[in-house]
Amino acid sequence: MLAGEKSPAEMFLVKLFAVIPALALVAAVPLAWGWGLGWVDVGLAVFFYTFTCLGVTIGFHRYFTHGAFKATRALRIALAVAGSTAMQGPIIGWVADHRRHHAYADREGDPHSPWLFGTSARALAKGFWHAHMGWMFRRELTNAARFAPDLLSDPDIQRVNRWFPALTAATLLAPALAGGLITWSWWGALTAFFWAGLVRVALLHHVTWSVNSICHMIGDRPFTARDKSANFWPLAILSMGESWHNSHHADPTCARHGVRRGQIDISARLIWVFEKLGWATNVRWPRPERLARNLKAQSVNDFAFPQEEMHQSTCSTR
Repeated sequence: MLAGEKSPAEMFLVKLFAVIPALALVAAVPLAWGWGLGWVDVGLAVFFYTFTCLGVTIGFHRYFTHGAFKATRALRIALAVAGSTAMQGPIIGWVADHRRHHAYADREGDPHSPWLFGTSARALAKGFWHAHMGWMFRRELTNAARFAPDLLSDPDIQRVNRWFPALTAATLLAPALAGGLITWSWWGALTAFFWAGLVRVALLHHVTWSVNSICHMIGDRPFTARDKSANFWPLAILSMGESWHNSHHADPTCARHGVRRGQIDISARLIWVFEKLGWATNVRWPRPERLARNLKAQSVNDFAFPQEEMHQSTCSTR
């Protein structure tokens, strides 16, 4: 399950990537109140947040971790690059950690379950911190040879994995470059670096981490799952559909997580677009009759799928 420990350099980078953007997020409120936030910064922050978030949700998670669809080589590389610019670690380590999470969800061996320390108030507070971000500061290293051998044998993914430091620099410098060129000023470059670079990364980090913590503690659990995963609707838009977490754990390889009426899932809609363009094939759309078997009490009529999705292959579970 494990493959030794992270090196001191890796531990330093983890802390650096987690702490610096978080400090920027803390500073964002007083800065926004008095100065330093313009519409260019907002637009760039929204663009880069959406791009990098979808790289994680569609690329790292639904495609590389769970195989929810097949992709052309160009889309495969693009998704790997886009996910890497979210500054959540190299792709192979990310996928290995998440596959390990599903293998041991909310049990011993899960790298970031909030339920590993007990159910008392103190234990849950400790568990929340651990699941949200504390687990990243532990030295244990998930065994990629066991959990991600397919990625280790893929030359394209190996290259993207090695590019992670350069892609990290690019994800911070690109907003600054864009802001400087749009406003034609050094000040525009600086504020874009702060808002669309550091603050955007920090916000995405905490949204992703909230799926690990909040979505395993509170929310709606309409489906039977082997863990405590829950659907938490307030995060649906910011997480691009990832917070429909109980639905996901009930059927992990499905391309769509928001399977009930009114459940917004931006990631699934973009996968649908990729399918229409011919870039994605063999998409594992959910089928109401299968999901109904995992429902606790609701009706199959509670589901809302485009008609073409209902004729695709049945989702399978890990």
